[in-house]
Amino acid sequence: MTPNPKRYTVTAALPYANGPVHIGHLAGVYLPADIYVRYLRSQKRDVKFICGSDEHGVPITIRAKKEGITPQQAVDKYHTLIKDSFADFNISFDIYDRTSSEIHHETASDFFLKLFNEGKFVEQTTQQYFDEKAQQFLADRYITGTCPKCGNENAYGDQCESCGTTLNATDLINPKSTLSGAAPVMRETKHWYLPLNEYEAWLREWIVEGHKQDWKPNVYGQCKSWIDQGLQPRAVTRDLDWGVPVPVKGAEGKVLYVWFDAPIGYISATKALTPDWELYWKDKESKLVHFIGKDNIVFHCIIFPSMLKAHGDYILPDNVPANEFLNLEGDKISTSRNWAVWLHEYLEDFKGKGDVLRYVLAANAPETKDNDFTWKDYQARNNNELLAILGNFINRAVVLTQKYYEGAVPARGPLTDYDQEVLTQLEKYPAIIGELIERYRFREALSELMNLARLGNKYLADTEPWKLIKTDEERVKTIMNIALQISASLNILMEPFLPDSATKLRSMLNMALGTWAEAGATDLLKTGHVIGKPELMFEKVEDAAVEAQVQKLLDTKVANQVANAVAEPAKEDITFDDFTKLDIRIGTILEAEKVAKTKKLLKLKIDTGIDQRTVVSGIAEFFAPEAIIGQQVSILVNLAPRDIKGITSQGMILMAENADGSLAFVQPNKEIMNGGKVS
Repeated sequence: MTPNPKRYTVTAALPYANGPVHIGHLAGVYLPADIYVRYLRSQKRDVKFICGSDEHGVPITIRAKKEGITPQQAVDKYHTLIKDSFADFNISFDIYDRTSSEIHHETASDFFLKLFNEGKFVEQTTQQYFDEKAQQFLADRYITGTCPKCGNENAYGDQCESCGTTLNATDLINPKSTLSGAAPVMRETKHWYLPLNEYEAWLREWIVEGHKQDWKPNVYGQCKSWIDQGLQPRAVTRDLDWGVPVPVKGAEGKVLYVWFDAPIGYISATKALTPDWELYWKDKESKLVHFIGKDNIVFHCIIFPSMLKAHGDYILPDNVPANEFLNLEGDKISTSRNWAVWLHEYLEDFKGKGDVLRYVLAANAPETKDNDFTWKDYQARNNNELLAILGNFINRAVVLTQKYYEGAVPARGPLTDYDQEVLTQLEKYPAIIGELIERYRFREALSELMNLARLGNKYLADTEPWKLIKTDEERVKTIMNIALQISASLNILMEPFLPDSATKLRSMLNMALGTWAEAGATDLLKTGHVIGKPELMFEKVEDAAVEAQVQKLLDTKVANQVANAVAEPAKEDITFDDFTKLDIRIGTILEAEKVAKTKKLLKLKIDTGIDQRTVVSGIAEFFAPEAIIGQQVSILVNLAPRDIKGITSQGMILMAENADGSLAFVQPNKEIMNGGKVS
């Protein structure tokens, strides 16, 4: 640990610029990092909050190919979307840079050259997968196959997203190229490797012995497991045409491997931010903290520190407080399946409710285990906690002050034991919440913030100033003064978690943003200070709003089922003569009604052009009778009559079945005469 650091360098994992940001990213990385940095700023500490778009690597080229655009067009599009979404969500980066910038290319190239010139790399010619159809070497993400650990048939060449295992492409069973679908072959290629095995002893001392007590168990455990298995040299270059070109002769057509390139982006972004960047990366009195998700632990705790150690000029991370994963409605968030709550869409659907999402994600943060986000929980936390506890207390304090004293803070009189107890508790909360934030326990810190609001609510409920005003006006002045002091401290302490709400509360209290050291003071609002007008801190989230979001997810699930559905195998061949026996006509539904005591059956009257006949069809679960009257359908008219529930059915309607079991009529795309043949 860095004792009494002079300054802080706080980084948040660089998001891939191949798609928008979702709530899993926020809960895992960006929200806890923002809470931590806002707290440090409130403590008047010197801190730089660094992030930017990771714009190199295979996911970018895959996205560009999918959208039919160039990689540069792809990163330009998503960099802007991500940057704007973070800003709208009040993630308070000091800089949000990008790895396609000139300063990053220079920084990454210089970093590589220093290690290259000092002989820190191992040059190897190896056999790697090559796609003969596409005529190119295949990066890990261009190869899929069966995971040797869990059997997932869609594992990537670097990681199985089903079980989370880190892989090499050669580990996959039955590998295939995502470019052509062909089985790749092995060909020789030359690359440079960082010999992690040479840093194994140092890593064991630095992590296993040095950080066992202060790193989170999930981070420490994953690192120790990797080290115990034995480290192997890891390539720092790739055969690609998109990225930072390898700056040495004989490396044409090669770029820096994205996980060598990307973390250097923290350094280049700091260089772009301030000419004093070296203080934040090279001064041993600076504290470096990486906020990441658990899938990036190895890269930030083993690979990047080894790079920094090999370079020799940089400080090492003091802590890497990685979170676990956030699931969505009981299912793993997946960008490929569109199973996510996208930040930019949320901010559009729930205008002015960014703090509600911040609160829900912080209260349910996956700090020690995977957690689940549900829309019902979102609604309950807003209505039962933000609105009913925090909002209710603030509203009471401000409204009653306006009502009784025209907004002027009343003077306190003699204090009762209860008053003194409340003020004593108030004074303790900044230290309690601050210590939890310092230990990266943001969920507990938020819980303690809400406990302070509960303290205020209980104080008002117990003293009942709205009743006491009729008999003891002087006593009410003391009660309202104390309620306002709690409100003022809440304003400071809530700012890291709920910045928009803190701004609104400052307007109501007519006060400037105080420092953490000032929070807990019993006289933040001086006697006679005039507060502003009351306004609602939070609004109720109605059932319709969350039902719409749940339906959106259900629609996504259906769309995924359809997209990934595999058609049933064809039935046995029939002869042409067999086919000509079928007499299929176009008919119009004249009448429709449910068959009594059944769930699936409808009784239909159909004009076939030949006659009007009754058909019993098992479609009642998918169609309302009144909605299908007048629709044209395809009907097999020469099917032998059959008795169904006492009704003689004379024919069969042709239906198409979707992947989710839903049905659709097989019908013409324009009106056809009744009796028209289908052939």
